[in-house]
Amino acid sequence: MIEHHPTRRRVLRAAGGLSAAVGLGGADVLSAAPATAATGTGAGEPAGEPVEDGFGLRIVDRDESDPRLRRYRFATGAIGWNPAVNVLLPDGYHDGGRRYPVLYLFHGGGPTADFTWFDCLGVRAWTAGKPVVVVMPDGGHAGWYANPVNSHAGPRKWETFHMAQLVPWIDANFRTYAELDGRAVAGFSMGGFGALKYAAKYPGHFASVSAHSGPASLRRDFGVVTHWANTSAAAADLAGGTVYGAPRWNEARVSADNPVENVENYRGKRIFLVAGTGDGQVEWFDGITEKQVLAGQRELRGLLLSAGIAHEAHEEPGGHEFRVPLFLHDLSGILTRLRPA
Repeated sequence: MIEHHPTRRRVLRAAGGLSAAVGLGGADVLSAAPATAATGTGAGEPAGEPVEDGFGLRIVDRDESDPRLRRYRFATGAIGWNPAVNVLLPDGYHDGGRRYPVLYLFHGGGPTADFTWFDCLGVRAWTAGKPVVVVMPDGGHAGWYANPVNSHAGPRKWETFHMAQLVPWIDANFRTYAELDGRAVAGFSMGGFGALKYAAKYPGHFASVSAHSGPASLRRDFGVVTHWANTSAAAADLAGGTVYGAPRWNEARVSADNPVENVENYRGKRIFLVAGTGDGQVEWFDGITEKQVLAGQRELRGLLLSAGIAHEAHEEPGGHEFRVPLFLHDLSGILTRLRPA
């Protein structure tokens, strides 16, 4: 296997390249209002104030001043700092007892990356009038939506935080459909990989999965995406630790997370893929570009086609960027696939 040894500066620049095309904001922008006493209710009940403790999460900061946008910061043993989560509610959520489907929307990587870049791009306007709850969680600067093999910066178990803690917490605190047909997952770049990974690794959780310029293959081309995940995470998140192990990988972990090795688990789901053809691409490091994302998505598409699994794929001019018109098209398809409010 080819080993890459980029400098810390190059790795941080590489991770930042994932988000530079869309102009990210700062990593710590949660404006919290004073916490108030709260009680929680089950997913089938009209949700009241969010529970302070539950599913391994404890609210330490909140801002609920906006009737649509709720901002929370949690203490959790899964993460060595207090990750934040934005919950964007549909118009009219407070007017009655309807339940809603949920879209989990994952951000890309970078030294300043967090959930807020969707705010910067305009997710509030995109979802205006749409009957869906949108959950935008932190995923680390280069967390890769994974429980790393090792971390020297404290716990960074993003998969545990998202799947074992956050998903059930959302269903317990908001009027959602806590079922397969009530959830979709989508993401950009590293977040697109996370969406593909979670949809296959937890096949009963998400009825729709979307990857906007998200890598889909960890092993192709001498495992260049796996090496990149290791090096970017080592520099930006894990203080020298790695997602998949180095110099030898944890092969079982790679296979469990690799979308192209878990194709059968996409059967019955709506699948939406977007990649650039490489014109004007943003480079990551050592010459790796959006063309690598495109090649991995083509590999996945070929396997889906061979398995007779329907999917929608788009190849667009340009590089590693978030294409808002295609996201809006994707959102319409998501709402068609999910159980209606």
